[in-house]
Parts: sequence; C-alpha cells; structure tokens
Amino acid sequence: MLKKLTLLSATIITTSLLSLTISPLATAKTTPISSIAQTTADYAVTAYQDDMVDSLRALIKHNTVAKEGVSVNDNPAHIAFKAELKKQAQTLGFDYLDDGYVVIIGLGDQKERVGIITHGDVQPANPKKWQKSPFELDITTEPGRLIGRGTEDDKGPISTALYAMKAIKDKKLVLNKRIELYIYMAEESDWEPLKAYIKTHDLPQTNITIDAEYPVVTAEKGYGTIKLVFNQQEKPTISPYVSEFSGGFFGSQIPEDASATIENANIVLLERLMRKALSYQGVSFDLELKDSTLTIDALGKSAHSSKPNDGVNAIPYLADLLSNTRWVNNGPGTLVNFINDNIGLGLVGKKFGHIAYQDDFMGPMTVSPTVIKQHDESIELNINLRRPQGKSKQQLNDEIHQAVQNWNNKFDADVKELEHYIGDPFVQKDVPHINTLLAVFTHFTGIKDAKPIAIGGGTNSRLFPNAVSFGPSMPNAEYTGHSEHEFITMEQFVLNLKMYTAALVELAK
Repeated sequence: MLKKLTLLSATIITTSLLSLTISPLATAKTTPISSIAQTTADYAVTAYQDDMVDSLRALIKHNTVAKEGVSVNDNPAHIAFKAELKKQAQTLGFDYLDDGYVVIIGLGDQKERVGIITHGDVQPANPKKWQKSPFELDITTEPGRLIGRGTEDDKGPISTALYAMKAIKDKKLVLNKRIELYIYMAEESDWEPLKAYIKTHDLPQTNITIDAEYPVVTAEKGYGTIKLVFNQQEKPTISPYVSEFSGGFFGSQIPEDASATIENANIVLLERLMRKALSYQGVSFDLELKDSTLTIDALGKSAHSSKPNDGVNAIPYLADLLSNTRWVNNGPGTLVNFINDNIGLGLVGKKFGHIAYQDDFMGPMTVSPTVIKQHDESIELNINLRRPQGKSKQQLNDEIHQAVQNWNNKFDADVKELEHYIGDPFVQKDVPHINTLLAVFTHFTGIKDAKPIAIGGGTNSRLFPNAVSFGPSMPNAEYTGHSEHEFITMEQFVLNLKMYTAALVELAK
C-alpha cells in the first residue's frame, strides 16, 4: 500500500522583532555630512558600481567554508581566495599583507588608523537549494538581486569597502588617518587565531565592522549551544514508534528541513496527521505511507539563527505535528517528546524550565533547535542560544541542567547533557564615532532619529578597540546571510557603497 500527500501552505513573512532593539540613548546629529564626503560617495557610485559587482563575482567563486582539521594556510580554497584579494588590492593601488588568518589591505601611511573589519570565510551551502551554484554570482534568476553565498555575509561588504577606498584614493583626499581593511579568514568557525593575532599586533584606534546591520550596532547577544543526547531506553513495540528523526545543516542556521520515520504506522495515523498538517502556516509537509512505514518531510524556511523570526524552523514544527502521541523512549521518540515539552513553536525558551529572560535594550534570549546528529546508539540535539546581558553563565547553565533533570524525572527518561557552550553578550559604550556613523546613515537613507541598536548575532567588533558595526543590512529588513537564499539587492549594494565611502571620508579626513 502506497499513499502520498504533499501539503503546502502560505509562507508567512515576518519582520524580525527579536534581533533588533533600539536604544533610547543616542540619536544622529543634525549636522550634515561634509560636502567632500558627499561628492566622493557620488563619484564612487558613478565610477565603480559595475566594478564592485565584478569584484564580488570573483570572490564568490571560492568556496571558503572551513574544513575540519585543515588550517586556513593549508586550505586550497582559502589560498586561492587570498590570491584573488591580493590581485584586486594591488590592481586598485593598495598595499597588501597576508598574515595567515588575517589579511590587511591598506591605503595611506599615516600613524593613526581607521579599521574596517570583515571576514572572507562563509557558512556551508546546500547546492540543491539554489537555482544556480551558491558559488557563482547569480544576477539573472531574480533581477535586481545578487544571489550567492557571501553576497551579504561577508564578501559583498569586502567588495564595497575596496571600492569605497578606491574612490577616496582617486580623489586624492588629504587624510589624517590610514585606512585598513581587515579580512579574517575564520570568523564563522574559529575566533582563536584572531584573538592570538590581536595579542601581538597593534590595532587601529577607530574601527567599524561591516558584518551586521544599520544604523549602528552597539550590543550583541552571546552565542551559545545546548547539547543533549537521547539514548534508547525502551524497545519498540507493535504500536507506532518514531524510528528516525533528523534535521538541520549547521549550528547558526535556522533549519528549513526535517524528516521523521514512523514504523508500524497505518492509514488512520496518516489521515490524522494529514488533517493536522493543514492547520500550519509557513511550513509544508510531505507524507508517504508505504506498507507500515510512514515518512514525513517538513519544509520551512532557513535563516540566520540570530534572527529566528526571519525563518520557519522545520524541526519543532515537525515535532509539533507528532505531538498528539506520547512516543516510546527509544531515542528519536524521546527527542520528539522533549522538543514538544520544552521548546515547542516559541522562540524564547518559555517552556524550558526557568531559562527564559530578556534585557530592556538587547531583547529576549532566543532558543532554537538547529542541528540533530545521528550516532550509533543515540541521537544528539544541538540548541542554539542567543543570550542578552542579565544572567550569569553559571545561573543559565544551572537552569538548563535543572530543566533537563526535572523532565527526566517526570517522564523516566535518560537525556544526557554534553558540555554546553555559553558565550558572553557584548555591549560597547562611549565610542566617539557613533554619531558620525548615525549622521551618515540618516543623510543617505532619510531615516530620522536613527539610534544605536542591539542584535542577536556576534561579530568581531567585540575584539577590536572602539569598534561598532555599521551595516550592510538595513534595519527591519530580512537578513539572508546563512540562509539557502542569500542575496543582496543591487539597490542596497549601491547604497552601501555610498555610505561606506562617506563614512570613511568622515572618519579618516
């Protein structure tokens, strides 16, 4: 017997309210930007927007995803990417320094410096999800959009910075500060080489990171991971049981795919689940019953895990579809029960014991299951946290442990905790160039009363002195980095060129 049904539902488009929180403390100055900043920004767009696209095309083709156990210095893709950076930098007339994990492209020889902080590595991409290769710049599939892995995070910003610097060089402006573009090669996977570099090198006195959002980011939530292992306790019976449950691609992506297999299923269970599946929005389910094996595939929408509202997480939705049954504690069944009891469809951990909390400026902690790993005799769930200030690591870790133990005791389960990682939130205070950046943003966007914001993501800003983030994503716009549909619009690409050029003129002149 073979029965199959695909259920589709309308996708909900949401504005991320969790990752953008506005500070009431600072606003942009009403003083306009200088005329030289305006004319240089206009010149950059007139002269170089096509060259900027060509630069991005050449950078995107290198698959700079980290390889486990392989140093950046030994990774052929990273080596080739840096060779392309060197070629572009020298063609544009800049100096170039390859210091292994850190590349520096510079303009000028002044003692005081302005740093632009970016990264050249990217997160993995599933080629099956893309109209063209994710490592080929696609400008035709969706006119007006530049599609590809790294367009927004962070190769697009690199190309923009290069041509902002080129416009300043062409204009032969008298600068008081040298401009240095820092490109770190392991931002997505390993910050330790950068921390080691910073300990032994003199850094610019003024820094901006172009790896986040506008107007200006002065606070970032801490990245964390809860790791739980579900062991088989009970033997499957003649009743329906979950034999497999999978989902997720990497830890900082809201997963759009999840799958479950149910053994000893029947037509009654299939029809019940099909009816329930019709009640969901933003996620589709494909159900197939063959003999007594029911397979279910869920399709949501991927997003950066710092902005879970931008995506639809297939893992908890699939678990919720199965929530009318209390499944046998055989590993996968235990996992489904745990997700439904402790996570559900919420984004802020309100069901997970007492771990939920929020900060007035930084917003709530977000709690998102992102990766399920299969082992020989067990199944592992990784839950991504983005936590604001307000609780200590120890308090949060204790609350996680207590919630897991309480659930184990209540349901006679055997969920094991691996070592959780709980990163620190970051708050930047008293940076002197915040109002300059806010003034540039207001001038070019027309958005009045711009204020610093907090985000759910974490950038290298926290490692550099006097650093705040400035773009490349507009406030309240969907951030597509880490998704399976990463793009930047041509309009935004050009706007970024204007703002980065003007900002560098104002900071360096």
